[in-house]
Amino acid sequence: MSPEHHTHEIMHSFAIELVMALPFFIAFIGYFLAVIIANKKFKQWPLYRIVLFSLGILSSFLAVMGPLARLAHTDFQIHMLVHLLLGMLAPLLIVLGAPMTILLRALPTKAARKLTGFLRLRPIQLFHQPITASILNMGGLWILYTTDLFVLMHEHILLYLFIHAHIFIAGYLFTASMVYIDPTPHRLGYPYRSLVLLFALSAHAILAKHIYAFPPVGVTRQEAEIGGMIMYYGGDAIDLIIIIMLCHQWYRSTRPRMEPTEAY
Repeated sequence: MSPEHHTHEIMHSFAIELVMALPFFIAFIGYFLAVIIANKKFKQWPLYRIVLFSLGILSSFLAVMGPLARLAHTDFQIHMLVHLLLGMLAPLLIVLGAPMTILLRALPTKAARKLTGFLRLRPIQLFHQPITASILNMGGLWILYTTDLFVLMHEHILLYLFIHAHIFIAGYLFTASMVYIDPTPHRLGYPYRSLVLLFALSAHAILAKHIYAFPPVGVTRQEAEIGGMIMYYGGDAIDLIIIIMLCHQWYRSTRPRMEPTEAY
């Protein structure tokens, strides 16, 4: 490979990384602007929300830019680590940052009402349904790793961008549909969400074992085994956080309220 061709490939890869990172950079700037505006009208936005959101954006950056993103093209183990960062950890941290809540606080009243009305639309609510979000999330992963799509995405730029965008968005919708942090017009019951979560986590675990036993196209058995274990155990660690959050919210919703003590 000539030096000119090598330089061209590096610049091409860097351009793709910039395109993928741009939405997260815009979200990061927008979030902090929203915090500044909202703090002038309401009480101070919690610092831990800002930290969690920032860590979520950082996780996204690590997944789409830099050494990990480049190694993921040729190393399935690194690819699986990127999958955990972009599709599971980053969405969870960003959801915990309550981005829609701070956005509604920062917007003028009229604009906030329009946004709320848009979020109440039936097609939008459909994507916030746990079953729909689970199918988009887990179904997309099954298609990616059990068909030729995994090889094709490394050959076609637009497909590569689309799949990575889908991984993040599906992961965000899945997390947001299971644990309600931001305002949710139609809140679904805890038993229903818990049952869907159980099936979704089972599908994720079974896929990890399937990858371990049946490597995706173009992946060596050794890489598939290590990648499958990363997906299985790493996914379990992040899923455990979602389970704890859901159980905590459920407990708080059913906990008897203490009656005020009468003064004698």
